[in-house]
Amino acid sequence: MSQGRNFFVKIMKDPNQIRNVAIIAHVDHGKTTLVDGLLKQSNTFRANQAEMEQSLIMDSGDQEHERGITITAKQTSVYYGDYKINIIDTPGHADFSGEVERTLNMADGVLLIVDAQEGPMPQTKFVLSKALELGLKPVVVINKIDKPSRRIDEVLDEVSELFLELAVDDSQLHYPVYYAIGREGKAWNELPDNPSEHTDLTPIFDAIINDIPAPTVESDKPFQMLVTSLSYDSFLGKYAIGRISRGTLKKGQQIVLIKRDGAQVNAKVDKLFGYRGLQREEIDEAGAGDIIAVTGIADAHIGETLADKEQPEALPVIDIEAPTISMYLGPNTSPLKGKEAKYNTSRQIGDRLKQELETNVSLRVTEEGIGFVVSGRGELHLSVLIETLRREDFEFEVGRPQVVTIEEDGIVKEPVEELLIEVSAEFLGAVSQELGARRATTLKQEQTSSGTTRITYIIPTRAMIGLRNLLLTATKGTVIMNSLPHGYQPLGPKLQQMRNGALVAFEAGQTTAYALDTAAARGELFVGPGTTVYQGMIVGLYNRSGDLDINVCKGKQLTNMRSSSSDGTIQLTPFTDLSLEQCIDFIEDDELLEVTPQNLRLRKRYLDPNQRKRNK
Repeated sequence: MSQGRNFFVKIMKDPNQIRNVAIIAHVDHGKTTLVDGLLKQSNTFRANQAEMEQSLIMDSGDQEHERGITITAKQTSVYYGDYKINIIDTPGHADFSGEVERTLNMADGVLLIVDAQEGPMPQTKFVLSKALELGLKPVVVINKIDKPSRRIDEVLDEVSELFLELAVDDSQLHYPVYYAIGREGKAWNELPDNPSEHTDLTPIFDAIINDIPAPTVESDKPFQMLVTSLSYDSFLGKYAIGRISRGTLKKGQQIVLIKRDGAQVNAKVDKLFGYRGLQREEIDEAGAGDIIAVTGIADAHIGETLADKEQPEALPVIDIEAPTISMYLGPNTSPLKGKEAKYNTSRQIGDRLKQELETNVSLRVTEEGIGFVVSGRGELHLSVLIETLRREDFEFEVGRPQVVTIEEDGIVKEPVEELLIEVSAEFLGAVSQELGARRATTLKQEQTSSGTTRITYIIPTRAMIGLRNLLLTATKGTVIMNSLPHGYQPLGPKLQQMRNGALVAFEAGQTTAYALDTAAARGELFVGPGTTVYQGMIVGLYNRSGDLDINVCKGKQLTNMRSSSSDGTIQLTPFTDLSLEQCIDFIEDDELLEVTPQNLRLRKRYLDPNQRKRNK
């Protein structure tokens, strides 16, 4: 460890030997896989350690493994020759673009990964525009060039069109292009004739060293650093993470924390850490241009500045785009409350949401009655939060997602999104019909080289709620859809109700196969036999409009008379077990979703049928 630590300190003294690079791309274009390849090739892991690591080293969270996506931006460091390379792996979903916006401040250049078949997608456009606005140097990597349906020449043309559209100055129109198969750890300066040839990721390392500029810093000025990320440790507490903009920082140094409102708080650096691979290494001193983590600054928040005590100067605050979707989240009020979770009070939920606000920069929380209104960047952003709370043994209820409107010049405006859909010709009619009902406007329609149709729509954000599951059903799971925030437009009329009514239990107890057999003829069931239900709980989707109260706990009347027709075994159609996202999409304004670590229960806001009629 001591040898590695000395090597670490020696490199950090010269900012010209540091490279800070962010990996940006659309979801599933291979960012994290490429970073894993760089970690392995730089011998950041021992051979046996690399084999023991999971396939995606950088995706550390349980939900990241299960969903196969990156949710939070992470930083790692590798050594290449005499250089230290700080790599920031960013999420690809638009819902987590707040993570991209805050972490790009630490980088001096970006590796833009583009799939050799799909080409630039909506999130590619979003993250690249943010990078170019900040003046970061781009390097393009065409990934997955071994795909049978690759279309490299077309993709290069699409990338150049994207740069023409987004470039802030002429110098950004000149960018180097590399080719890679990230999964196999291979890269080339020129398009190879034989992608199966033996090679490695050396061209990507060389590109980072030669094409990405060294950090522009002032080593001889007083210390200054913007906090761009936070981390927690039960032993050392809060870590404030960021890139040193100028000066040096030493362990035990007295500094000042400059808050967003300009207030100054005296603080002392307890411990100082640098990154080596995925591990933090304790160091005694860090220089300008390097990415570090500091403990001992308990009051630090993202966007605030750590500065020299003698000359405290604040850096510009990180500006994050406003949330577009909100939903009610409050303590559980169902008859089964308090039976399946450890934390269920309003105070416990509020404390946990305050803690989440420290690291989740796109999130907004306001109090409403006994609960809270949680606002985020999309359905996925909020559903990941709900799933996280659920796994931490919280019990609560959530309402239907609503759009966050703004008012400009006395006009109420709602957020709209640019929606890109790729679908085969046979399902085009079903997709067009569904989007027409949701007041989507077609921007352009084109044929792809693989024979599918790609259509770009402008659609109100509220019309996106529940759309994915409907289109997946209508296209037999073949639709590819991606969306991107596209500003605001005047609020339109209310959308018509998209789904049929609900089958609602009007008696508490345990469901029976006999009663469910009768209920199955009325619609699609969401519960099976032996399930505990309560009055007002939704047990299925009615096959007509309007709700139907139904008894699903009724047992068969037993007599001593036998009947040849009715004594056979009841064969129930398997019930539909809805996922968290499907439950959120299902609920209407008068309904709630009860979330516990063990169950998801759909219910009416007013459980008593008479009260429901009065409030209708």
